[in-house]
Amino acid sequence: MDYLIKNGTVVNEGKMTQRDVAISNGIIVEEVNPESAVVVDASGCIVMPGVIDTHVHFREPGLTNKADMGTESRAAIAGGVTSIIDMPNTLPQTTTLEYLEEKERIAEEKCLVNYGFMLGATNENIEQLTEIDPARYAAIKLFLGSSTGNMLVNNEEKLNLLFSKARKLIVAHCEEESIIEANLEKYRSHYAGSARETAALHPKIRSSEACFASTKKAVARAKRYGTRFHVAHISTAAELDLLTNQPLEAKLITAEVTPNHLRFNDTHYAKYGNLIKCNPSIKSSTISKALWNALCNGYIDTIATDHAPHLLEDKQKPYFSAPSGIPSIQHSLLMMMEMISGNNEDFDQWMPMLVYKMCHNPATLFGIKNRGFIRTGYAADLVVVKRHAQTIVTPESLYYKCGWSPLTGQNFQNRIIETFINGEPFAEGRKKAQPLQFEK
Repeated sequence: MDYLIKNGTVVNEGKMTQRDVAISNGIIVEEVNPESAVVVDASGCIVMPGVIDTHVHFREPGLTNKADMGTESRAAIAGGVTSIIDMPNTLPQTTTLEYLEEKERIAEEKCLVNYGFMLGATNENIEQLTEIDPARYAAIKLFLGSSTGNMLVNNEEKLNLLFSKARKLIVAHCEEESIIEANLEKYRSHYAGSARETAALHPKIRSSEACFASTKKAVARAKRYGTRFHVAHISTAAELDLLTNQPLEAKLITAEVTPNHLRFNDTHYAKYGNLIKCNPSIKSSTISKALWNALCNGYIDTIATDHAPHLLEDKQKPYFSAPSGIPSIQHSLLMMMEMISGNNEDFDQWMPMLVYKMCHNPATLFGIKNRGFIRTGYAADLVVVKRHAQTIVTPESLYYKCGWSPLTGQNFQNRIIETFINGEPFAEGRKKAQPLQFEK
């Protein structure tokens, strides 16, 4: 079918304009016959490219008691996300071409949004990893601190080999393991089993010092070898000094921030406890403000969720036993829009920035072909968001398999009313997703 989205405010490539968007055969075109096209009235709405979330854990294969490709991609669509890049810490870990192909088969069958995958680095697979065709995968994921799945790479010789031979962007979880281990031993000995064993310990154990020490070493190594390097889920003010605000295409070192590290701070542990326990930890309000300023001023390049579901019964365990991770893909766009929804003047100033960080820059940074922009000839991945229309987060409204969110009870002042994937408005059961195509 042909579609014509009319009367909306299109946010694209730094501008907000009143214009129509025409779709034919899944592609954005100059025009369609309005007599034969399906007309979508977007009056009072923002029309923008679909969000590309480059950091998700859909937990399949191997961890499908928590989430799977079908449930989490349905939540993504409800959140205006049309493409995702999934992380390698599944069972088995995505560390070989064989396991990558297994994930691709699962996604082809079940995933409702466009999909790509990172390959995971280990101490054992560096030589094989760097020989795989770089067009086959999105990036190399490197864990410099242990997290879910424990894919820690700590062999200095292997790290030098990876940085010297990598033909793709390296995306790293940066936390210094020795600092975390020392903090963990100290606080566990004092607080385990007591009333003070709470999630408020998390930023003390997974501290700013641990993040900065790891990121500083990794950035130095990337500069030494001229390696493109992306800091995942940046969470400290000190790390910002390692970044620049050059144009994205000129950067060797780039960074991502999550909506959770912008929205929450350490005062929220009293209310949410382990529900906002994630790695790296959510820290002080001073840091969250510094991250926001860095995002607005071009030091941070992308926004991604690190969507990481766990069973509620596991999150309700005592702090030291509870896993880290927050499900958030269903509301990431609404969370970010809420942060800029002051007066209309503020919104018009900052909404184009959000589109850069959530749509344009992810496509550019990861070399995703023909997506992330509203351009003639590009895939028609689009989101229509109604302004000044409520979205109330309830347990019944969640599509996550884990069934919970720390945002339950939140009343957002915008509503996602339509998500187009490859030119088709989503209807449950319709299968229009495609594998992402990457530049070499």
